[in-house]
Amino acid sequence: MTGDLLLFFGLAIVAVAAAVGMLASRNAVYSALFLIINFATIGVFFLLLGAPFIAMAQVTVYAGAIMVLFLFVIMLLGAEQVQQPGGGGWQRPLAILLAVALVVETAVLIFGGGASQAILPAASDYGNPQAIGMELFSDFLLPFEITSVLLLAAMVGVIVITKEDRKKPE
Repeated sequence: MTGDLLLFFGLAIVAVAAAVGMLASRNAVYSALFLIINFATIGVFFLLLGAPFIAMAQVTVYAGAIMVLFLFVIMLLGAEQVQQPGGGGWQRPLAILLAVALVVETAVLIFGGGASQAILPAASDYGNPQAIGMELFSDFLLPFEITSVLLLAAMVGVIVITKEDRKKPE
């Protein structure tokens, strides 16, 4: 086994453990911290694939900005503890069914030989910051701007929802 393969399997174990920890944690802050660990390991996966720009964007955008926004909302709303759902008995069987379907699909791709046919070699400018910038600000400018407006609206919405009603002096 090469060093890259050992690093991949080690990080894969960390990523899966962080994802399971995120889902199993009853504390929303701990779940957010597990998600940051998961984002960081995914960033290292991008480094192993030879895409340093995407790796740094993964860490700075997701583990940095988005997770700060999540923690801000968690702290502002005071929702550190996950509430036990009163109903929703249909969600657990549906989740189990979808998990089984995912495992079956993964097994078919791995053992059926379909995964090797689906992997194509990367383009020569894969992960190149100049190519990504040209693509983002030419073909995807409208979705980029819509995303920024939606994030701004979400932040304003959180502030409006959590704002205490202040009584005016009479």
